[in-house]
Amino acid sequence: MSLLRAVAIGWLSILSANGGAIAETYPARPIHWIVAFPPGGANDTVARVLSHYLSERLGKPFIVENKAGAGGNIGTQAALAAAPDGYTILFAAPHNAINASLYKKLPFDFLKDSTPIAGIARTPNVMEVTQSLPVKSVEEFIAYAKANPGKINMASAGTGTAIHLSGELFMAMTGVKLVHVPYRGGAPALMDLIGGQVQVMFDNLPSSIAHIRSGKLRALAVTTLVRSAALPNVPTVAETVSGYEASIWYGVVAPRGTPSSIVETLNRAFTDAIADPRVAARLADLGCAPMPMTPAGFGALLAAETDKWSKVIQFSGATVD
Repeated sequence: MSLLRAVAIGWLSILSANGGAIAETYPARPIHWIVAFPPGGANDTVARVLSHYLSERLGKPFIVENKAGAGGNIGTQAALAAAPDGYTILFAAPHNAINASLYKKLPFDFLKDSTPIAGIARTPNVMEVTQSLPVKSVEEFIAYAKANPGKINMASAGTGTAIHLSGELFMAMTGVKLVHVPYRGGAPALMDLIGGQVQVMFDNLPSSIAHIRSGKLRALAVTTLVRSAALPNVPTVAETVSGYEASIWYGVVAPRGTPSSIVETLNRAFTDAIADPRVAARLADLGCAPMPMTPAGFGALLAAETDKWSKVIQFSGATVD
């Protein structure tokens, strides 16, 4: 055996024996965190709260990358089609569970093509109206809407989004008739709500809370069964419409096939992030409650939510095809 070959075989043996150590160097370059909606919305806001901490925690830039369109499907497809190496991950939210049944033809199967990593937080939607609408409670809104059928425009971040379906569920349970006006994301919908071009929205609390506190918008109710600590004086929809509930959750997934060692590294990083007092305080200020989960736990949530929203879509008749 030549000396050169012997040296080569020796190095290969060392590399093989230390494969675990090499894997532990993850991450070795920036991580791209895809948010499937435009800047300024709730998903984007929460992601950016965590990204600075994650950059510090992992020692590499954690880059929030907005890929909006098609109700979140464009960004989702881009993330799930990426190499399963931990350098492209996806901000997961109810639209992922909703779209599985809302769209008849998708170029991916979210549950099968993703690897759950971690839960981040839960938050209610908030039923809010433009200041010019002459109502100050859910009860007054229902009476006004029934007296003016088809004259109230309901904004959403897009057809089939959790914001839209929260409104559809409200219509189904109260009998009111609202005109759905879909936008390409929550931020432009909010601007038109503030401007009075539309009258009501069931928005994610994190993106609306500043406008509520400043008086630009009037909050009528939150959509969870219990009141939000961020808006303790705002009642729940269920206090007027018995049984109404629609909560929002946030988490993170990677493409299918991502190594378990990388999943575990990211899970620890996200779990530590939402436990950090600085991050927890900022999330609370946005109306979010931390939702730490193991990869398996978050996977179970994704499956349950996909089943839940498929029933709501069937009930409402919502479709985009």
